Amino acid sequence: MKVSVGQFNPGGNVADNLAAMRRLAVSAQQDGGRLIVFPEESMFSVGKVDGDFASAVDRQWTTFVQGVSLLAAEVGIAVIAGGYESSGDDRPYNTVVAVDEDGAILGTYRKLHLYDAFSYQESRRIKPGDNGTTLVEIGGFKVGIMTCYDIRFPELARALTLAGAEIIAVAAAWFKGDYKVDHWETLLKARAIENTVWVAAAGTSSDHCIGHSAIIDPMGIPQQFLADEAEGVASTDVTHRRIEEVREFLPVLLNRRFEDSAVVVAAS
Repeated sequence: MKVSVGQFNPGGNVADNLAAMRRLAVSAQQDGGRLIVFPEESMFSVGKVDGDFASAVDRQWTTFVQGVSLLAAEVGIAVIAGGYESSGDDRPYNTVVAVDEDGAILGTYRKLHLYDAFSYQESRRIKPGDNGTTLVEIGGFKVGIMTCYDIRFPELARALTLAGAEIIAVAAAWFKGDYKVDHWETLLKARAIENTVWVAAAGTSSDHCIGHSAIIDPMGIPQQFLADEAEGVASTDVTHRRIEEVREFLPVLLNRRFEDSAVVVAAS
């Protein structure tokens, strides 16, 4: 299956963002793509939306999901994209939606690990996810979903892998800063290597986010990637065979011995 990552700079208008996503999806589909992963704030950027953020989410989440479904069905490509979902209070969820190439909703994932780091407090305006992990099937592959800061938590990627994930899709808006590109690239490779899975990561490209979308194979080798382009698509053929051959000579999942119940505290 050919998988693509679409990189762009979402603004504050949902219709404009869906139009940008459509351009990228058409490009991916014309290249044979069957799945395209978009960034974390594809619906709209928190800092660019007009008026009260939570009110905007209440009005626009359904519009966004319907737009993604229509885009997927019209272009003929499965889509994974990030937005903001109403939660019933003044802190929405940071939610990724996955739809198939017919536009049917396969599942949603509410970001578990909020970005309360590097002097930023995402939890001030976002409610942490409460529906656990999300695994969907697209093109014969099981795809696990993560959002941005989640990749700093290896236990989430491992849980998805043990549940059967063969591809981990990451929707991100990775902030710029010292060593942040290094962290991003290292973490994406690590999640692929330690789980022997494909990683398809789409990043927002803006004045405060790095872009650097990439598709990493199960050996941690980048197959296709972007830098800080304002808009672009990277695609590659993702195969079951590559997973099988890597796991043949690097059977880390079979070799693992640690379980939660195996923790022993030595007496002092």
